[in-house]
Amino acid sequence: MAYPAYVREKARELRIKKKLSLLEIAERLALPKTTVYYWIRDLPDPGVKHRDTPGRARARARARAKGNRRMVSKYKRLREEAYARGWEEFPELSLEPTFRDFVCMYIGEGYKRDRNVVSLGNSDPRVVRLADSWIRRFSRNKVTYSFQYHADQDPDYLVRFWSFGLGVDPKLIARQRKSNSGQLSGRTWRSKHGVLTVRASDTALRARLQGWIDRTQDQWLDSICLGV
Repeated sequence: MAYPAYVREKARELRIKKKLSLLEIAERLALPKTTVYYWIRDLPDPGVKHRDTPGRARARARARAKGNRRMVSKYKRLREEAYARGWEEFPELSLEPTFRDFVCMYIGEGYKRDRNVVSLGNSDPRVVRLADSWIRRFSRNKVTYSFQYHADQDPDYLVRFWSFGLGVDPKLIARQRKSNSGQLSGRTWRSKHGVLTVRASDTALRARLQGWIDRTQDQWLDSICLGV
């Protein structure tokens, strides 16, 4: 007996999406099991589970551990190469206006707990623009923005302010209301534009930046020792 094509497709759909067995599909569609079998025989049987021996499990665990060690070693090497690059390029970059300002500013204000992230937040638009210009120059990945504001501030206005000041798409700027914004009635709030954070998830840039930071701090120590 010939069946319509849509019936065959329905049987295959029940196998793929619903994970039904041969018998369940046959009962659901009121069809002979042999017919259903020929329709779905190329599809994996959800009722068949491959048994795993302890030896195979240990072999897979060793393979995963080996792969993890290789990955850790690879990314450690890449970080070390990026750090060395930052160390070596520091004298040349130091000749450019505001480069040292940015590095010093990051030492004081930047986020340092994550070796995969370069991030700096401030309420002063001039500080933010300086950080943004250098981070955008060197980051290989997308730079994102977010700002914190209080209940008595207009977030739409702040998005427009920062978007215009930084020359970025307003859609890249996220907003976050401060959790204590409703508890500060009568406050004197000097950060009239909120606190904006510039952020790039870039491990290589963070390693290069560490090279710049270390060179800067070494020069500070040299100057102190020489009495300069």
